[in-house]
Amino acid sequence: MKVQAYKHDGTLHRQWSPAYLVEETEEYWALASKASLVTEGDGRKWITKEKAIFLLFKKRWMNVIAMFKENKQGICYYVNIASPTILDKGYLKYIDYDLDVKLYPDGVERTLDEKEYARHVETYGYSKELSKAIEKNLQRVKEAVEERQFPFIDEAIEELYHRFLIDNSPFPKR
Repeated sequence: MKVQAYKHDGTLHRQWSPAYLVEETEEYWALASKASLVTEGDGRKWITKEKAIFLLFKKRWMNVIAMFKENKQGICYYVNIASPTILDKGYLKYIDYDLDVKLYPDGVERTLDEKEYARHVETYGYSKELSKAIEKNLQRVKEAVEERQFPFIDEAIEELYHRFLIDNSPFPKR
């Protein structure tokens, strides 16, 4: 599957490919990736370094990239505050609203890109209602992180990645 992130004005921000569907529920799509190609809106390209699970929520204003750190350091969670994801013509699409939360394997949590968010409120003309929704969802994410609610449960993420490995194994399942 391919994933596309847009900015509020409809411009393409970033695209990932390939990512492999591991699970779809009423709430989210869970994709697995390793060495995925990321293409930035300006055309720059790079390859992801870590294996990861990408959770794209259908109704929640966030998506989560759970990255497995090398040397078994643990899972690092990168949360994009974003519109709910939609499936459109084979692409999973969402609007990135700048604010991000990073949860490190040692439990430290940081809010990122606050200056970019403030700049884009002006640049893109986010309405007061949209800004309130973004900030409310940032608080919801922080609460979910603090309470270790799904998807911030290492064992659940490890299980999703394990399913990906089994489903994509060259050896027959027993």
